[in-house]
Amino acid sequence: MTKKNLEYYLGLPYKIVLYPAEEGGYAIEIPELPGCVSQGQTLEEAYEMIQDAKKGWIDIALQNGNPIPEPARAEEYSGKFNIRMPKSLHRILVAKAKEEKVSLNQYINYQLARGVGYPVK
Repeated sequence: MTKKNLEYYLGLPYKIVLYPAEEGGYAIEIPELPGCVSQGQTLEEAYEMIQDAKKGWIDIALQNGNPIPEPARAEEYSGKFNIRMPKSLHRILVAKAKEEKVSLNQYINYQLARGVGYPVK
């Protein structure tokens, strides 16, 4: 069994989110570690700063005995889910899919991806 110490958590593939900061440079965070945020003037500096913030966040959590979330793994997601919707929306989606000459599944997948900013072609 792996001991869940600082090195263990630092080795996990946490998702890092980077975006331009209003005051210039970049803001950066690890959403799975609430409050683990930093910033830097360059991409490289922002990345270095979030690594330092992650180490501090995990170290303090370990010292205080707080739970440390582990990153979600891709294999935890099947890519399938069921959804209920009004019949009128279902009818509109079917019609739009037919207009585009794609399956309802393809059409909804495309629209969901667009809605969350996922790259679509």
